[in-house]
Amino acid sequence: MVILLANNPHLITSQETSMENQLNQLPTSTVIERIKYLIKFSRMTQAQFAKHLGIDPSNLSKCLSGKLPVSQSMINRIVVDMGVSKLWLRDGTDVPFAKPSHATEITDNEVHIMPPQRQGVPVYDIDVTAGCTQLSRMFTEDRIVGVVDLPQLNRSCSIVRVSGDSMSPIIMNGGFIAIRPLTSRNIFWGQIYVIVMEDYRMVKYLRRHPDENMVILHSANPNYDDMEISRNEILDLYLVESIINYDIRC
Repeated sequence: MVILLANNPHLITSQETSMENQLNQLPTSTVIERIKYLIKFSRMTQAQFAKHLGIDPSNLSKCLSGKLPVSQSMINRIVVDMGVSKLWLRDGTDVPFAKPSHATEITDNEVHIMPPQRQGVPVYDIDVTAGCTQLSRMFTEDRIVGVVDLPQLNRSCSIVRVSGDSMSPIIMNGGFIAIRPLTSRNIFWGQIYVIVMEDYRMVKYLRRHPDENMVILHSANPNYDDMEISRNEILDLYLVESIINYDIRC
């Protein structure tokens, strides 16, 4: 069975369009302007942004007014905590939120889903964001609908489906992701994870929280607010290694 890939249509709300238009009109030629862009993008006040980064609001204000230089340590803190491209923030090159360095996107001419008897990474008939059952109990042979055999896919991964548009346009509604469980609690900040909690399973960026006992769940879609949760609420973490966005063409 061959599946052809295409861009999945994404419904743009008027609120989201308005936000995008506002962001597109902001100047970004200097590092100060780019920090102001991030404050607008994050939908925080300047004081909230400083608190989120764990820095003195008065120092941030002085930096943004040009009274103090923007230090490398501040740039590094913003890069780590906001998951933003350092090249974009520091030099004005690249884009603010490039695709995660760890997760790779599979292109439309690369993917062929073969019958389960073939060797490859198994594709499960599982919507990773639906329900609250622990994923480890769902990876059973009867749920395997095929395999994907690509050299860039980690054979220890499992491929599952994602519903919803909170991670759009990085992961489209109905797209698939290749995930693998973490064997330790070491978090690579700014990467995309499947977060399993008692009542929910979500796909989000994980960002550092000023409180080391908390984490921030960030959506790629700016129409969604960040969520702050306790680390103790996380039952399991799965790292998203590859992203497959497609529609089936009949």
